[in-house]
Amino acid sequence: MPESPPPPMNLDLRLVRYFTVLAEHRHFGRAAAVLHTTQPSLSRQISRLEQQLGVRLLDRTPRGSELTEAGETFLPLAKTLLRSAAQVVARTRAAARPDRITIGYTTNLIVTPAVRELRHRHPDADVRTTYVNWNEPREALLDHRVDAVVTRLPFATDRLRVTVLYDEPRVLVVPLDHRLAGKESVTIDDIADEPLPRVSDPDWNAFWRIDPRPGGAPAPDGPLIEAVEDKAELVAAGQAIAIIPDGEHVRRLRPDLTTIPLEGVEPSQVVLATRADDRGRLVTAFRKIAEAHLSGSGTGR
Repeated sequence: MPESPPPPMNLDLRLVRYFTVLAEHRHFGRAAAVLHTTQPSLSRQISRLEQQLGVRLLDRTPRGSELTEAGETFLPLAKTLLRSAAQVVARTRAAARPDRITIGYTTNLIVTPAVRELRHRHPDADVRTTYVNWNEPREALLDHRVDAVVTRLPFATDRLRVTVLYDEPRVLVVPLDHRLAGKESVTIDDIADEPLPRVSDPDWNAFWRIDPRPGGAPAPDGPLIEAVEDKAELVAAGQAIAIIPDGEHVRRLRPDLTTIPLEGVEPSQVVLATRADDRGRLVTAFRKIAEAHLSGSGTGR
């Protein structure tokens, strides 16, 4: 006879959150202050959670609190549980508001023509826009901060639906006094020994630094930056050169920089990304509008 499933456990997510905060601070007093409660109350809540789980999660010591082996195991699972719960709430609320959409865009990309058309076709919809950091389009979608985002590859596209809108040639940006300034075009061989800025994302480095080079050699290391917008200052100061997409913004470069077409490399791709399982009518409508209004030369570039 098959075993009957265990009875469901009523795990209080509020208590789980209390535990994660306490685990972060390892001190009841500091954790209680963050949670806007008292130490005795927090202690009682943690005891309730331990009773629900049937294990001891923390050892109280004169120096603070130390996680038990069970507590160490529970902590990452608790964080995952809280993230999942937040996503459940966000997705459920989104389903209850089918006439709302948030559209993201990254650096130097314009979504206005498509957004205006979406608002024209759906005048009762709540259409919002928001800037998304260059390295956050996937996370912004999966966390439901945005429902669609216009951005550039490369980034991880699992669990996403990605539509290519248009290609942008890549160009080299150098200071006006650089040895290559004024050339009609350059190749990778012309910049074999030139340092290029690095970021923490390996896929981004591989594409925008062309690293490794076609022959297998690594690209010369340049300064490590957190924001791609920092490239301009580094290039103007003569610390590096950079490879950027040739869009409308290139014509608005600071006056001490110039660009040169980079021959023999694949172009950058501007894409529309949405969640793979999102079939909402506004997301579907925006995808069609974006393909029509953001794909031509000079539209959204």
